[in-house]
Amino acid sequence: MAAKPASEKVRRTLPIALVVVASLLLLVSAFAVWAKRQALETNSWVETSASLLENEPIRDALADFLVNELYANVDVEAELSNRLPPALAQLAGPISSALRSAVGDVTRKVLENPRVQELWEAANRAAHERFLAVVENGGENLTTTDGAVVLDLRALLEQLTAELGFGEKLVARIPPDAAQLQILGADQLSAAQTGVRLLRGAAYILSAITLALFALAVYLARGRRRQALRAAGIGLAVVGALVLFGRDRAGQLLTESLARTTSSEPAVNATWTIGTSQLEELGQALLIYGVLIVLAAWFAGPARWARAARGAIAPYARRPEIAFGGAAVALLLFFWWGPTQATHRLVPSLVLIALVAIGTEALRRQIVRELGTGRASAAG
Repeated sequence: MAAKPASEKVRRTLPIALVVVASLLLLVSAFAVWAKRQALETNSWVETSASLLENEPIRDALADFLVNELYANVDVEAELSNRLPPALAQLAGPISSALRSAVGDVTRKVLENPRVQELWEAANRAAHERFLAVVENGGENLTTTDGAVVLDLRALLEQLTAELGFGEKLVARIPPDAAQLQILGADQLSAAQTGVRLLRGAAYILSAITLALFALAVYLARGRRRQALRAAGIGLAVVGALVLFGRDRAGQLLTESLARTTSSEPAVNATWTIGTSQLEELGQALLIYGVLIVLAAWFAGPARWARAARGAIAPYARRPEIAFGGAAVALLLFFWWGPTQATHRLVPSLVLIALVAIGTEALRRQIVRELGTGRASAAG
């Protein structure tokens, strides 16, 4: 006699336990999916880089870097001395120092030029493609640049010197390795290759396991599937909120640790905000989906308003062509709106369509059962 209550307790608690485990895995997989998209998808990398250059604090920081590179690789004082009359040659030093501030202002204007922004995007695309080639193909590409992956901004520096009127001869003197930002060093190759493999595996495998655990929890909760579905929705919403909170908190800590001066804080903070915009979208999507699932569970529940609503749509829900036609229209409007990244990617879109189809059929069957018994009560 004691075995039956114990079995009943397990039957009730197991689905909730699965939802909790799935939610924890979802939290990890959310960061893995974001990192994979941001670090391993060239188009995402380039789109983010374009957004970075549109930000004024980041543009100012890049302008300062280019001006420093210009003065480090071009003897501006000597050039001025050669162009000034002999009697004024001694003023080349003060003029060079004063000119540096003006060059910075001009550089900021230059970076707003669409042509320069195209060069910036091209440099980022080339750097990311090189990064993927190195970490995916291994040592065969390492002979040309000693395994280093750099963001080559020499084209930007050349454009800047041309805009300043230094002339082609002076531009030709700029060393090939000027204005380069190292992304990956040869000594970091092995760690990067391992990290890429783990990241890709975690993004796909954890996501699949998470979905399977949520589905299993709802399947095992016979007689209480609505409650299991509601718990899954709450889990998604909580994970979404945690992702958004973690992003904001990490941004604060990163800004405090990397910003060497108060003036550099806006650029660091803007870089983090723009670089993690997809993480923010992912967190918001989880929050939205979680709330929608909770509302769907309540809609299928015993509340008076839910029973009344089901009764109102009963004449239409009994006919599959109308029920699924309405669901299709709702999905088309949702995809047209496109509030989440899932609506722009094939696999997430297919999963979303499948879940809506399953939910529509489940609700339709529930309404048919309720009408068959002559009442509008909950079916679980």
